Parts: sequence; C-alpha cells; structure tokens
Amino acid sequence: MLSQKIENALNKQIKIEAESSQVYLAMACWAENQGFEGVASFMYEHSDEERMHMLKLVKFVNERGGHAKVSALSAPPASFGSFKEMFQTLFNHEVMVSQKINDLVHITLKERDYATHNFLQWYVSEQIEEESLARNILDKINLIGDDKGGLYMFDNDVKILTETNPPV
Repeated sequence: MLSQKIENALNKQIKIEAESSQVYLAMACWAENQGFEGVASFMYEHSDEERMHMLKLVKFVNERGGHAKVSALSAPPASFGSFKEMFQTLFNHEVMVSQKINDLVHITLKERDYATHNFLQWYVSEQIEEESLARNILDKINLIGDDKGGLYMFDNDVKILTETNPPV
C-alpha cells in the first residue's frame, strides 16, 4: 500500500511524464514543418516512449492500492527557433526530469517504501540514457552549426537510426 505522500509524489511524476510526451510531440511537429523527416520521426517515437513511461507509473500506482490521477498539462512551446535551441531545450528538460526522479527516490527512502524505491530504479537508469542521448545529439548539432548540408545529413542519419533502433 502506498502512503498518501508517495501517491501524491508519483501522481506529480505521472504529470511530468505526460508533459514530456507533449514536449517531444511539439518538437516533432516543429521539425516536420521545417522539412526534417528524420528528426520528426525520432521525436514522434520518443513522444510515444514518454507516454509509456507515464503509463508504467499509472499502472504501478493503481496496482499498489493508490489512485493514479490524470492532470491537466502545461502546453509545450510550438516553436524552437533553431535545431540547436530545440535540442538544448530537450536536454534541459531531460535534466529537470532526472532531478524530479531523484527527488522521488529520496522521498521513497525517507518513507521507507523500498518497493517503490526498487520500481523507480528503472527510471533512474532510463534518465541516464535520456540525458546522454540528448547531450550527444546536442554535441553533434553544435559541430554542424548552421551548415544546411550538415543538418540535412544529420536528419538522414537520425532517420536511419530511428528506423533501425526504435526506442524501448
């Protein structure tokens, strides 16, 4: 059985994961409108992945005797200026999500809820991967700069990567 404090904290994380899905979706729309099919596909797939992260939390809360809540979501930005700005926004968002997961893990330890602590270790590992991926993409974008040919090649590389290695 979840304590009310942990249930509330998990419900906040459910909202964060849902908003993460929306951020990726907004980025997919923006990239698609810029003509970058590969980046758009990557963002659409990651939007789905973030939704699965949310659903995993929802099911956990309900299975542990809590009540998962569906909250109103904050609207993500619709425009990102440049690919560099978009991926910087993405990286900053993933760092924020990591901090929220860490805060949640801390609460479970203080509450001595080791089952939830154990469950959240998957999210801790996932966030390491998410931050690393966002940082690596941002590094590549920084190398390319504003070179349109480089951005075109990057988009094709992301498209091939997305087709051969869909997110988990």
